[in-house]
Amino acid sequence: MLSEELKNLSGEEVRQLIREGKWRDATAGVASGFVQANILILPRKYVSDFMLFCIRNPKPCALIEVLDPGVTSPVNSCRNSDIRFDIPKYRVFENGRMVAEETDIANYWREDYVSFLMGCSYTFENALINSGISIRHIEEGKKVPLYSTNIACNSVSGIDVNMVVSMRPIPYKDLTKTIQITSKYPSMHGAPIHIGNPAEIGIEDINTPFLGDPVTIRENEVPVFWACGGTVYNYVEKLKCSLAITHAPSHMYILDVKDDDFREY
Repeated sequence: MLSEELKNLSGEEVRQLIREGKWRDATAGVASGFVQANILILPRKYVSDFMLFCIRNPKPCALIEVLDPGVTSPVNSCRNSDIRFDIPKYRVFENGRMVAEETDIANYWREDYVSFLMGCSYTFENALINSGISIRHIEEGKKVPLYSTNIACNSVSGIDVNMVVSMRPIPYKDLTKTIQITSKYPSMHGAPIHIGNPAEIGIEDINTPFLGDPVTIRENEVPVFWACGGTVYNYVEKLKCSLAITHAPSHMYILDVKDDDFREY
């Protein structure tokens, strides 16, 4: 379980703990009120295709910021940062296959790398909690469950991938409020894409996530699914470029911009 101290830290303070090796766990609930981001780092030659993928698929991959080649510090979202060191855990892929999990990527860095920062549903969780809706994976000290679905993304350059979704159990009585709250964060996946029967979107076993941990679903609750930046794992697998780097599942990049900066009123 998270301590109140970690919940109340700023994005910059948590990044400092990460850089010092003092925090390597999942980031749900950490630095409450600060935006968390998915990342994908690619060689420059693949950038235009992935940019187009994001434009065509804004629900799972809404862009927050794109760094220039070789640049390691975001200009708009967290200037006092280094993307090579400030994420708790990274995944490294070669030819579409994960080959390593690392706590920094300095040894992999190249001057032609371009970093993409994309919205994350952890951002709207704080608004749900403040409205009295509990978040089960935070309650249970687990990683949010992610599932690969049968929902096809819009393809780019012959790369066809299915969407990954995150799931949170929501009481039936809070469904309308949950939809209203999350729809105000379109850059953070927005409103749910599916509510109810997992089989309808190709999920065979709700207790066996593609990534993350299974969580308890109580009798008065229904599984609710949001588009997820974890879709980049499917994209990288199909892309099969020589080297690609992402955050490890649930280990996000915590920024200096605030949740409310991305809320539509």
